[in-house]
Amino acid sequence: MKRVIRFHISKEESLYTAESLDVSVVTQGKTLDELTQNIEEALALHFEDSSEYSTEFEEKPAVLVDYELPTFSYA
Repeated sequence: MKRVIRFHISKEESLYTAESLDVSVVTQGKTLDELTQNIEEALALHFEDSSEYSTEFEEKPAVLVDYELPTFSYA
């Protein structure tokens, strides 16, 4: 059973977007704190009526995120 659900986070304009690499969940937030809360809520809703916990994931998997840094200009 999988113990981790992975998310990729990027920022466009004024919103952060998190897209899961393991389940079909995508969410947004204006701040990283808001995005964290939205990830938790989206996962709870995704697994609410799903048997995916029992078949693929542990009941309380960890969440791992990677954050895409903006492109930097080098002098």
